[in-house]
Amino acid sequence: MADLKFSFAETFLCSAFAACFAEFFTIPLDTAKVRLQLQKKAVGDDVTLPKYRGLLGTMATIAKEEGLSALWKGIIAGLHRQCIYGGLRIGLYEPVKTLLVGSDYVGDIPLYQKIIAALLTGALAIAVANPTDLVKVRLQAEGKFPVGVARRYYGTLDAYYTIVRQEGFRALWTGLGPNIARNAIVNAAELASYDQVKQTIMKIPGFSDNVLTHLLAGLGAGFFAVCIGSPIDVVKSRMMGDSGYKNTLDCFIKTLKNEGILAFYKGFLPNFSRLGSWNAVMFLTLEQARKAFRGELYYD
Repeated sequence: MADLKFSFAETFLCSAFAACFAEFFTIPLDTAKVRLQLQKKAVGDDVTLPKYRGLLGTMATIAKEEGLSALWKGIIAGLHRQCIYGGLRIGLYEPVKTLLVGSDYVGDIPLYQKIIAALLTGALAIAVANPTDLVKVRLQAEGKFPVGVARRYYGTLDAYYTIVRQEGFRALWTGLGPNIARNAIVNAAELASYDQVKQTIMKIPGFSDNVLTHLLAGLGAGFFAVCIGSPIDVVKSRMMGDSGYKNTLDCFIKTLKNEGILAFYKGFLPNFSRLGSWNAVMFLTLEQARKAFRGELYYD
């Protein structure tokens, strides 16, 4: 992912910018994904039709009932998250890879070393950024409130304050277990697969280190990430959006018992639409930002 040598500060700034840019343009898909994941299957004699149906249907329902701006609920917390998580997980990836193989290593780094490096940086980054993720999910989970019913949160900063005041400071790290598992795995799937797919594509005659290669590698990274990370992502979203679960295992068992194994792939298509497009935009922006840092911006 990096042919040129960049400092940690340069990589952190480029990564944070690229992650925030991708977050802003794809968060409507993420909002739809969260609503679909939090929507529970009818149990027993309850034959109520689900409120949200499919990616486009969910987005249309949210826009109709709550206004178009509701699709960007949690954007401020999302940008907070990407500045910290996006900057750290990518900024630390190259140094950790170098640490694992040694500074004198020559040649292509083995895939398993890339996976280990991405697992470590993903876990470390989200451990720091978990409060921003929690607030983002809580805000996205809020639908339209009936007349006379007060909202839980009146903005991003109010959400941080309210959670600490009502649930305690440690509550900001609610869902940390599944979040570390999810983000470590997804980060490994994204960064390692992007590295590997890009490396493979560039060996094909006619391909070079350009926009098309970055686009294809980004989409590939998103596909691998959603296939591997969806079950953990569902558990994470439910634990953060619903305080009725005792712990990660309790959430997993109740979801499996009440809704079946397919519940862990709820929102798969919107999740892939989100992660696929997010990775394509993020890696494309990241590669361009890194080139811009060295005055080598290109548009081919």
